[in-house]
Amino acid sequence: MLLIRCPYCEEERPELEFRNAGEAHIARSADIAGESDDDFEKFFFIRSNPKGIIYERWRHMHGCARFFNAVRDTVSDKFLMTYKAGEPKPAKLPGASK
Repeated sequence: MLLIRCPYCEEERPELEFRNAGEAHIARSADIAGESDDDFEKFFFIRSNPKGIIYERWRHMHGCARFFNAVRDTVSDKFLMTYKAGEPKPAKLPGASK
């Protein structure tokens, strides 16, 4: 079973307690009504789907119910780290050289 660390509860819990909430760190428009149809579509529906490292939002549904961000490797499905919502994207990942 995959274990995910909740940065608020400060413990690892089974994946069944969590729900993926999509890509993290997406810039939201201050004037969504003024967006063109193409920009509106890109914001709501078009996401990157890289092979490798991805930054995602998750919610601890059956725990504290809070949203947080996670860095996950899509190849191995391993969570490299989690951090609280509102914190900036990490400049350096744990275990990364340099």
